Parts: sequence; C-alpha cells; structure tokens
Amino acid sequence: MADLNIPEAPDVPGATHLHSGKVRDLYVVDAGEHAGRLLMVASDRISAYDFVLDTTIPDKGEILTAMSLWWFEQLADLVPHHVVSTDVPAAVAGRAVICERLEMFPVECVARGYLTGSGLVDYRATGEVCGIALPDGLEDGSRLPEPIFTPATKAALGDHDENVSYDAVVATIGEADAEVLRQLTLAVYARAEGIAREQGIILADTKFEFGVRTDEVVVLADEVLTPDSSRFWPAAEWRPGRTQPSYDKQIVRNWLTSAESGWDRSSGQPPPPLPAHVVELTRAKYVEAYERLTGRTF
Repeated sequence: MADLNIPEAPDVPGATHLHSGKVRDLYVVDAGEHAGRLLMVASDRISAYDFVLDTTIPDKGEILTAMSLWWFEQLADLVPHHVVSTDVPAAVAGRAVICERLEMFPVECVARGYLTGSGLVDYRATGEVCGIALPDGLEDGSRLPEPIFTPATKAALGDHDENVSYDAVVATIGEADAEVLRQLTLAVYARAEGIAREQGIILADTKFEFGVRTDEVVVLADEVLTPDSSRFWPAAEWRPGRTQPSYDKQIVRNWLTSAESGWDRSSGQPPPPLPAHVVELTRAKYVEAYERLTGRTF
C-alpha cells in the first residue's frame, strides 16, 4: 500500500471531521436543520499513481463540486442523488455539499464505452474485461460495440481498485441489487455520454458510487462525472491506437513519468512537487471540461 500522505483535514466551524480520502474530506454537521447529515468537502488535492501529491491545483475543489451539481441536475429523472443542500459553512463555500447518510454499496460501478486504462490491460491479457468477452483487434481508444458494466472492488485507501466480474458483485451484494446497479450505471452513462457528445466531448468511461436509503431507494452518491472519476476526450481528436488527449490529470501523470521529473515510479518514494506550468495546464483542462460540458463560465 502506498504512503498517501494525506494532509490533515482543516477544521470546519459547526462540523466534526469524520474521514479523509485522496481528494475529499468528510464531516458530520453538528447542529441546526442539517444536524447529523454529512458535509462533503472537495479539496484542491490531486492524486496520481496512488500518491496524494504535495502540490495542489487551484480551484479544483470548486470546479469538481460545480460539475457534480450540474450533472446531478441532468440525471435527476433517472436516479435520485444524495445532495440535500449547498448552504454550507463559509470556510468551505463553493467546494462543499451537505448530503444524506446512506448505506453505501461496496462496489465501484464503472461503465466503459471505449477501451483504455485497466480495461485495455485486461483485454490484452485475456480478450475480456470483467468476464465480458470483446471482439478481436481492439486498440487503445477503440469504441466498444456497446457500453459495458465493469465493476471493481473498493480498495483500501492507497491500494488499487480491482476489476471484478458481475458474478462477483452478485456474490457480494445479491442478485437483485447487482442488477439494479448494473442497469443504473449503464442508464446514467448513456445519458451522460449523449450530453457530452453534443458538446464535442467523448465520455470514454466513468465510475459511480451508489448507496441506499433506509426506505431502500438507491441513490447516486459521492461525486459524479468529473475529470477525477471519468475519462473525457475531445471528440475531434479521437484516434484509436494511441493514448487520447484528455480533460483530466493525464498531464500530471505524463510529467511524473517523464525524464524532467526525475521520479522513479518503482522507487516507492513520493513524487516531487509539480512545476508551475504543469499546475496551470492541469487547472486549465479542468476549467475547459467544466465550461464545455455545462456551457457555463467558471
């Protein structure tokens, strides 16, 4: 397990810190009409290769929050979401939401419309992704015959999520819930893929998290359809057979594995700080993705 080196979460007046992930800090609201609800704060932290970097990306938390809220609006008729209010403490205004407490499913719900990343690795090894056989001759960036549900286990912080078969999800949460998650994942992906395509962006793949209320309604939770959880590619530049240009932290990954960074990924040592030009480019990509998708100015 990598040493994530997550900085201590800041104090938020009126809330008690509960847990921190790579990017988000989770609190419980102490008092008032939302007492007992969760306060989810998106930081400006960025992670790569299972490390949280020392360098932050300015405004990233606000961009991710605004993008998730916009997507929740677009998807509201398909699946309810967990956001209760955006009336949050001033210290985290713009980068936080108050949300429901849910019983979360222990499954990363991944939809893929294109072959890349860990799916490509699995395909090259077995001809399958998560037990789903795919046609011969696919390349990095190939469009799949139809979108597929390729779940993963939720790994401990700092470990890799592991792709699993649909049968493994059934064994974990039962057939009825597994089928609901598969149907919802593919329905949300189809809606989002169509919206993105209209804006000249390919949604190659994405990851969702779902929870269930006490009344057994399944709810879309966490963040949704941001460059942290999704691969967005400029449609005009899509060329199968290569790594695609993207609206995400690929710029960071590319720099870390370049000679310029001087970092050896296999050393176990944390990556070096990012130079200013990489920070600026990464922020610009996040802003561009938000503005192109939503039609709003950040």
